[in-house]
Amino acid sequence: MSQTIFLLEDDADISRLVQYHLESSGFTVRPYLAVGQVLPDAERQPPALFLLDIMVPGGDGLDLCRRLRQNPTLSVVPIIFLTARAAESDRVHGLDLGADDYITKPFGTRELVARVKAVLRRFERPTTPSVVKFENIEIDGGAMQLRVGGDLVTTTATEFRLLDYLARHPGRVFSRDHLLDAVWGDARFVTPRSVDVYVRRIREKIELDAETPRFLKTMRGAGYRFEIPKTAQIPA
Repeated sequence: MSQTIFLLEDDADISRLVQYHLESSGFTVRPYLAVGQVLPDAERQPPALFLLDIMVPGGDGLDLCRRLRQNPTLSVVPIIFLTARAAESDRVHGLDLGADDYITKPFGTRELVARVKAVLRRFERPTTPSVVKFENIEIDGGAMQLRVGGDLVTTTATEFRLLDYLARHPGRVFSRDHLLDAVWGDARFVTPRSVDVYVRRIREKIELDAETPRFLKTMRGAGYRFEIPKTAQIPA
């Protein structure tokens, strides 16, 4: 079945170019020239991925990204920014909002398609659903859902993948570079310090006190280690 991509791009020529190359690669593309209908349409039928320009009529891609990340249904859908805003501060801001990749204009269409495919591969769900349980925390890899105290906690796809990876390797120390390779793959705009942003977010969601974490520990000069009780249920 063809995967649907929501494309927010107000330049009609660029929109047609992107749509043509993505559809030639087997995707279904739903183009939007303004922000207005993107969220309502996505709530009715979530896409496989959002491809967002930043400066568009009726709002901007950054605000839309923020709203998508706050939506329990859509928070795990990958987001790629496709924009002329190339400053490092813009890239960092995009990451802070939960973007999974950041492509600047002008861009090569082959690279664009390759990076769309790469992001989608990173968020493929496992064929054999598995759950990690410890204390009041449940990490469901099949559903990509985090529950704390029985309550569903909203996460982005990248937050969940990082948490899931760490929780399935308790006791091991991972450097930031290792985590980048394991979770982000070839996302080019992400830096080792980006891992710190996601660790902070995860702690705020699973720790009783994010400033004094019990589970997700910082190993000074080395990276991060996830500690959970020996009685935890961890799939092999």
